[in-house]
Amino acid sequence: MNANDSPSQKPALVDDDRTGVGVDTLRRAIQENLFYRCGNVPALATRSDYYLAVAYTVRDRLMQRWLSTARSLLAHPTRVVCYLSAEYLLGPSLGNALLNLGIRSQVAEAVESLGQNLEELIEEEREPGLGNGGLGRLAACFMDSLSTLQIPAVGYGLRYEFGIFEQRIHDGWQIERTDKWLRQGNPWEVVRPEYSYPVGFGGHTETYTDENGRYRARWRPDSVVKGVAYATPIPGYKVNNMNMLRLWAAEAAETFDFGSFNVGDYYGAVERKVASETLTKVLYPNDEPAQGK
Repeated sequence: MNANDSPSQKPALVDDDRTGVGVDTLRRAIQENLFYRCGNVPALATRSDYYLAVAYTVRDRLMQRWLSTARSLLAHPTRVVCYLSAEYLLGPSLGNALLNLGIRSQVAEAVESLGQNLEELIEEEREPGLGNGGLGRLAACFMDSLSTLQIPAVGYGLRYEFGIFEQRIHDGWQIERTDKWLRQGNPWEVVRPEYSYPVGFGGHTETYTDENGRYRARWRPDSVVKGVAYATPIPGYKVNNMNMLRLWAAEAAETFDFGSFNVGDYYGAVERKVASETLTKVLYPNDEPAQGK
């Protein structure tokens, strides 16, 4: 037997760092995400940095299933359930993803080998400010169930920047504070700027005659807001199927008026941006004033 055929000379099989679920593979992936995505080293990393590194590591495992589901749907076109809701009360994503993927114990061991505690990292995640009560929780449960039952589905909604509010009690009174749930970013979503669409508001209709002499009517909106898509994978419980939550953020069609800025009208330069983005700032704004309505 040739020496090169010896078992000791065969290359070791190593799990892919993007998809493997072994403890050593997960530990390497967390370390790489901490360095390459968070831009930090273990000696200086905060608990928030480690949470993000673990979240990106878990998301990579979700992406494999998500893209596999997408390829399957493209190869075998089928009907897709479209669920529309004003809110989605998803809850923290890390713990849910670990449970659905069945890798909680492996990730806990990998994290512990890096001097961290998984439960503390799970608590580091800010709950998405995308829902409030029963309606939002029901919508999230529907999406979870559809994924687990392997029924192709897309959930459509709005990407609220600040959710509702954080409650504080001061001298017996409720104090409302901004819920900055996106302060540390959202590692679970993927922005899709290629899916941006103009949405018109207000305006009027006008009639005209087309080139063939036919009577026509068209709508001229008073204002136009750009809707930008964000995609979030929704994993099923211990299945390879993955559905998508498609949320839309409102942006101004023209975010900056350079002419107004040049003449010193600094507020006017960003007025359209502020007015447009207000649409998806808060889940349920105060509807007493006309602006809230």
